[in-house]
Parts: sequence; C-alpha cells; structure tokens
Amino acid sequence: MEYVTLSNQVVMPKLGFGVFQIPKDICEECVLNAIKVGYRHIDTAQSYFNEEEVGNAINKCGIPRDKLFITTKVWISNYGYEKTKTSIARSLMKLKTDYIDLVLLHQPFGDYYGAYHALEDLYREGKIRAIGVSNFAPDRLADIVGFNDIPPHVNQVEVNPLHQQIEAQTNMIKRNVQIQAWAPFGEGKNNMFENPVLQEIGNKYQKSVAQVVLRWLMQRNVVALAKSTHIERMKENLEIFDFELSLDDMNKIADLDSKISLFFNHQTPETVDRFISMVEDRKGKI
Repeated sequence: MEYVTLSNQVVMPKLGFGVFQIPKDICEECVLNAIKVGYRHIDTAQSYFNEEEVGNAINKCGIPRDKLFITTKVWISNYGYEKTKTSIARSLMKLKTDYIDLVLLHQPFGDYYGAYHALEDLYREGKIRAIGVSNFAPDRLADIVGFNDIPPHVNQVEVNPLHQQIEAQTNMIKRNVQIQAWAPFGEGKNNMFENPVLQEIGNKYQKSVAQVVLRWLMQRNVVALAKSTHIERMKENLEIFDFELSLDDMNKIADLDSKISLFFNHQTPETVDRFISMVEDRKGKI
C-alpha cells in the first residue's frame, strides 16, 4: 500500500474500497472480503444506504479500529449546522465506531456552510479525524478554503483517464487539499475497459486496464476508490504496487483527457435540478 499525509498530518491509504451501489444484502460480506484481501480504507456515505452494513463488517473483521480508515459523507438533506451534527451521530451509531476518519460534504448544494461549520466543531471534539468536501469545483473549493477556520483536507471528485481533472488538482495542490477519485474506471462508460491505449499499456506490463488506471492515479498522487463485489477483482485491484508506468505511458494516458465529465457537470442548473429531485425522492429515508 502507498499512503498520503493530509494537511493535518493524518495518514490515509492511497487506495480505498468504495461501496457505492453495493446492495445492503451483500455489502457486509463485500466489505469483509475487501478487508480480508488487504483493504484498510473503506468509503461509504449516508446516501448509499449501507453505513450499517459497513459498520457490521468493521465490527466483525478482527482488524483493530485504528488500523482502518473509514470515510462517510453527509447528504444534502442533512445540511445545516444542527442537522449535520445529528446525522453524524447517526452515522457513528450505524458504523459502530467512536470516531470517523474522514467525513465529507457529499454535494456542493444547499446549506453546505452550516454543515461545514458542524464538521469543524466535530473535528475539534475528536469525533472526526479529517474533514472535507466532494464534487466541489475549483471556485467553490477556493471559497470554502478561504472563508473557514479549518480548510478541507480532502476533495473527492470524478477522476478517470477520460476526465483527468488536471486543472482541479493543480488548484487543490495550491490550497493544500488532497484530491480523491470516485469512479476511476468511469463505470466502464465510453468503453474504457476496451480503450486501445490502455489495453496496449496493460499488455506491456502484463496488467489489466483497471490496474493500469489505478497505477496511473497512484503516480499522480490521487487517492482512488475501487469498487467490486467479486473478491478476485478486489485482489486484482490491489496488485498495483509492484510496477510503475513510464513517463511515456503516463503521457499517452494524459492524451486521452476529454476534460468532460462522464456523468454530469455540477456547475449547470440542470445538475442542480437533478439533485433537488434526488433530495425529494430520498426524504425520510436518510
């Protein structure tokens, strides 16, 4: 495993196991398998509806709590100072832990300032070891860094070979915020696993496209979240620390950048409308 040290000196494994879209009925088993094969960084969220299953796995895995790095995210409907504090208390109970290693604000909409102030206070109280945001574009990240007492330690955004976030990462480095990648494989969109450049590089190193992508992120100092429900794939995704991509191969991957999200642009009114609908759909469920 490789690690990054956040601006507050908290050490974070560079490769984590994400549980987005893993159903409740198999999530506990998947997290137990991930921990069994070597993952120590687990990423969930209030809106994934599987915090409790992650907590069950943490409780049963036999690994000391201080050897695990657990992340969750506050959903938009829980924004606002008091609601955020209450929601994190629920998350602590579901995760069966006295503290959470990293808590992020999941989306850059709603009363995220009130929510962020709650994270700051919980951080000061020791309930959270590091705080941050997710899906914050460079302007909103600059805003929240500049006008709060404790700058975010992490910003989790979409990063993959077709949407590389070079400028966003430069902005984060300038502000001492660690970049973290969700959907590093783009959920297979645009035939990423069949991309001829990535396949050629994989053949060169006798590695899969997924392994090439994760290695590329490691060399860019991007913390990555890999998700799979299959233990063989979990193992494969961890087997990326025994090779290094050449500068030429890194440049070949750099040329794949379209600078366009494979999912949605958080800075458009249509995306805001989409999340308004999602909040309405999930009322009373989170």
